[in-house]
Amino acid sequence: MKNRTDWFEDMQKNVSDLIKNSPAADIERNVKAMMTQTFSRLDLVTREEFDVQAAVLEKALARLAALEARVKVLEARQDA
Repeated sequence: MKNRTDWFEDMQKNVSDLIKNSPAADIERNVKAMMTQTFSRLDLVTREEFDVQAAVLEKALARLAALEARVKVLEARQDA
């Protein structure tokens, strides 16, 4: 049983080495590099930055709604 385990481990190592040295590994590296370069050109933000800005917007919208309500009250007083 020990020999069989050693054989499987050797086989796995050989397959891993073969994959590392194959063109597929180069293609994967090139695709990753291309995607990284493309993403760096885009104006992307992290999820954390997005969540912070969404919270800021939500707070601003709430304040805007409160101000609109206040303006309506003041306009109603002026008309009366």
